[in-house]
Amino acid sequence: MQVVAVDIGGTHARFAIAEVAGGRVLTLGEAVTLKTAEHGSFQLAWEDFGRSIGKPLPTAAAIAVAGPVGGEIIKFTNNPWIIRPALIPEKLGADRYVVVNDFAAVAHAVAQADGSHFLHLSGPETDLPETGVISVVGPGTGLGVAQLWRDGASYRVQPTEGGHIDFAPLDTIEDAILARLRKRHRRVSVERVVAGPGIVDIYEALALLEGRPFTPRTDRELWELGTSGEDSLAAAAVDRFCLSLGSVAGDLALAHGSTGVVMAGGLGLRIKDTLVRSGFADRFRAKGRFEGLMAAVPVKLITHPQPGLFGAAAAYAQAHSD
Repeated sequence: MQVVAVDIGGTHARFAIAEVAGGRVLTLGEAVTLKTAEHGSFQLAWEDFGRSIGKPLPTAAAIAVAGPVGGEIIKFTNNPWIIRPALIPEKLGADRYVVVNDFAAVAHAVAQADGSHFLHLSGPETDLPETGVISVVGPGTGLGVAQLWRDGASYRVQPTEGGHIDFAPLDTIEDAILARLRKRHRRVSVERVVAGPGIVDIYEALALLEGRPFTPRTDRELWELGTSGEDSLAAAAVDRFCLSLGSVAGDLALAHGSTGVVMAGGLGLRIKDTLVRSGFADRFRAKGRFEGLMAAVPVKLITHPQPGLFGAAAAYAQAHSD
């Protein structure tokens, strides 16, 4: 059957038509991206998407949203839309639907994407295991974390708030980063360091260590300067980000008892070349007595161009596999 897959963030809402059967996604059509600021409601954006493809929309909806999905009303942090799941059949004409957290959707994408959509980062160069727990970690505006449990024949997804565990420095440079962040935050979570905006504090902490004057820059500017190599201090900040991200990913793998780890998120895909060349893998393994265990864990980066849409469709396929 066909289903409308939707991935709604703060700035954009992406739509596509997916075909699902037997609990899996068979195909995902071309994505259409709409700006949330240009539409007064989710229903109006849904209708605009229907007009853009020039045919009636399927009566099934798979919706991934950037935020908690419990409760009668779903609200967005950076988006004025609201969604009342109980009214989806009436407002959208979709008599069957599923609504999932956007990072839970990414975990569904990890479960169903084929091997061509994964880039090897560290550990044995094997496919992701078919049994056990896979940690899915996604640096973006925040740090998304989910668990994917597989038993060979089926799988389950568990969203978590793992991005809010405490940040643990491993050297004097990270001590300095933590000290800088602690001036503004009583408790410093890993999201403050290894999500996209964290590059600003890393950059400024390195500048202070070097005794170098610096011009305040946005995180977007620093990522561009650092990944291009145009600014050596920004490049050092990007390298440090990758080191810290490796440590955090390894900590989560230990806590989850993971047999595999997948890095996801728009930022992870954007810096994939840097991640491969960085000390990410060394930091992932550097867990003292458990270094041998960590070296045996395959770590991949999902490279699917639309993991949110694909994962939303996968969540629907699993929920309505009958």
